[in-house]
Amino acid sequence: MTNFAKEFHTLNYAILNSENILLFAHSRPDSDTTGSVLALHEYIKNIGKNADVACLDPFPEYLLPLSQNHFEYPAHLDLAKYDLVIAADSVERGFHKIKDQFGEKPVIAILDHHPDITLTGDINIIDPAFSSVCEIVFNFFESQKIPLNRQMATYLMLGIMGDTGMFQHSNTTPRVMEIASQLMKLGAPLAKIVEMTFTNKKISTLKLWGKAFEKAKINPENGMIVSVLTQQELDECDAGTDDISQVAGILNTVPGTKFSLILSEREGGVIKGSLRSEEYKGADVSKIAALFGGGGHKLASGFEIKGKIVETEDGWKVE
Repeated sequence: MTNFAKEFHTLNYAILNSENILLFAHSRPDSDTTGSVLALHEYIKNIGKNADVACLDPFPEYLLPLSQNHFEYPAHLDLAKYDLVIAADSVERGFHKIKDQFGEKPVIAILDHHPDITLTGDINIIDPAFSSVCEIVFNFFESQKIPLNRQMATYLMLGIMGDTGMFQHSNTTPRVMEIASQLMKLGAPLAKIVEMTFTNKKISTLKLWGKAFEKAKINPENGMIVSVLTQQELDECDAGTDDISQVAGILNTVPGTKFSLILSEREGGVIKGSLRSEEYKGADVSKIAALFGGGGHKLASGFEIKGKIVETEDGWKVE
């Protein structure tokens, strides 16, 4: 796990010497990208700097009880005014589309914990050994002796809990638990975060899960449990990315399976594959994702292919 002492110092120097800063969250924002940009925004705001938070998609509706922040659409911003741009988490999901629009003026900082990241900036803080970008941001604050308030602690806890699956995934290290303990002492509302992100589900979400569970099949030859969700089902249930990811995580807990796969249709004739496994199962799902041009972590990966899901007598196929 990289120390990043030099990079953290450089990043904070850039923040302190910039007047206008842009924080960028990835497309289809989850709790980690949201938590990390909001925690950084709180710090930057508290030291009197101007900061905007941008994303190609709206602020996650389920997080509104936790924060009244919102995301700006990049096309509505004057990108030429920023001195510093910080992209946090899954930077190749959206940031690559606008990176070249900033010109030569701003310093570009990239914070990520996903493997195989090819996008680079002036400051690169990338290491897949971390559970989340929020863990990286916590280390940044700690290394620069930046005090955390309750709001910053809440945002960081949000991202850490999201990417560790409520401390159930194998990326829940002793360091993660140590950080979580410190965040709780600062007032991060653990129960509220759990309720909003994991237990407080709409009826439509539960219906979506039911459709996926009903169609789930196990391949005894390779230990895969797979299910599919059509575009029509997603539309009927008003499903988001987090809903689908949680289905993959739940299916992965079925005894006797080595990994789970959820295939879900998206707009534009795209099929998204979400893969999940656990360390003790001995399956590296990133290798499976790579076969289809995707990537990710050993235990959580994904890919996208063109096509349509068609049901057959033996299951489903992609046409």
